[in-house]
Amino acid sequence: MGDLKLDLDLDALGSDMFRFVEELFPICRSITGEGIRTTLDAIAKRVPLQLHEVPSGTAVLDWEIPREWNIRDAYIKNRAGRRVVDFREHNLHVVGYSSPVSRRMPLSQLKRHLFSLPDQPDLIPYRTSHYSEGWGFSMQHEKLTQLPEDEYEVCIDSTLEPGNLTYGECYLQGDSKKEILISCHCCHPSIANDNLSGIALATQLAEHLQSLELRYSYRFLFIPGTIGSITWLARNEDVIGLVEHGLVVTCVGDPGHPTYKRSRRSDAPIDRAVEHILRHSGQEYEVRDFSPYGYDERQYCSPGFNLAVGSLMRTPNGEYPEYHTSADNLDFIKPECLADSFQLYLHVLDVLENDRAYLNLNPKGEPQLGRRGLYPSVGAQGTSSTLMARLWLLNLSDGEHSLLDIAERAGLPFVAVREAAQALLDGGLLAPVSGSPVP
Repeated sequence: MGDLKLDLDLDALGSDMFRFVEELFPICRSITGEGIRTTLDAIAKRVPLQLHEVPSGTAVLDWEIPREWNIRDAYIKNRAGRRVVDFREHNLHVVGYSSPVSRRMPLSQLKRHLFSLPDQPDLIPYRTSHYSEGWGFSMQHEKLTQLPEDEYEVCIDSTLEPGNLTYGECYLQGDSKKEILISCHCCHPSIANDNLSGIALATQLAEHLQSLELRYSYRFLFIPGTIGSITWLARNEDVIGLVEHGLVVTCVGDPGHPTYKRSRRSDAPIDRAVEHILRHSGQEYEVRDFSPYGYDERQYCSPGFNLAVGSLMRTPNGEYPEYHTSADNLDFIKPECLADSFQLYLHVLDVLENDRAYLNLNPKGEPQLGRRGLYPSVGAQGTSSTLMARLWLLNLSDGEHSLLDIAERAGLPFVAVREAAQALLDGGLLAPVSGSPVP
């Protein structure tokens, strides 16, 4: 059985992931450019990461790799030369992928390029124009309404020219060529929960797994949203058939309860595994059906691929007021929430790694457990979950029921059934069924 080392120092893990988010937070990322490369370089210091560069203009399925965007500075100055909007203060102030601009204009003309949130007047919105050329600034609505009539100097010192789309891939070889896919987007600028929390958790997970003996192989993707998964799918159709299970990691650092979005298949092993872990987590949770909106799961689950990929998050995208604003910052996410999310992911992988069918080697009647040291000692009160797990295993280990099947039937946590299976294996009462389930 695979040992994923579930007994962890969660406080230390949460603190380490939070520090990594802090390190990455100031970087101005987009779907291409130096910001995403700097982010991938930081990940590569922690896990083995292969970088891929795909040239602008490359056809990827029904899409095309856009021109590469980079930015050095941006501002709006009033007539007195004071910056009233300053990219150096917060990189959300510039609409992502803004074309270079250097001109002077009156307020009436400038306002056509300003974005704010009237219902959240003290926040800066996150806006992009990835696939339609233009430019703009985002700012607090309360400051926008206070701008006096004046002539303003507008500067966006950016470049938009042929280059590359960059993404990172961490591959961990297991005993089987069958893969578990872990995917996260790394294309947002200073956004803590909807971006960096997923990067930090996926990186920590790869760090944790890389030194362990694994049943499955693992492929971690650090990609720009939408265009990144489309690019990977277009370039990897020869290995897509190896992907058995997958999860898209995002929004895993906020204080909300865990939420799982099922794969398009809805009853794939990954869906059952996540729902089982949530059911036994002891906390409030929510499970939702698949919908073709959200993150990159909608690309992996598109009908031409139909991979078994769900998304395990906390509060879903667009359902917390800080979403895509300057309030999705370091104060919004919590180390203990990152740690809890990490623990849930690791327990899900423990199910996938260890779920297999066994055969009872003494199926006629109940075997004598006491002389094998597998029955409670004299004087024990009640029926322990440990004993019940062993009895359920002996009864249902007919080669047709996996450990997850048995855990669900018995109403017991998977880890209890897995530990019982190991005890019965050591006692000579069970034998694994070869090739179960698939790897």
